[in-house]
Amino acid sequence: MAEVHLQEGETLESALRRFKRKVQQEDIVKEIKRHSFYLKPGEKRRTKEALARKRNRKKRPREIES
Repeated sequence: MAEVHLQEGETLESALRRFKRKVQQEDIVKEIKRHSFYLKPGEKRRTKEALARKRNRKKRPREIES
């Protein structure tokens, strides 16, 4: 759980910026989105394989150019 304590003389905007940065670093939003709905094991596997194919497709042209 991300916590940010307001320091003396600190504005609310800067504290909010620190909070947002901390939430991003801890991948809280990504975890919430992942648990927001149920995926059947087969669907989860298919999406995982599709992401792997996408990563490989992106990586392939770079190797050819180098």
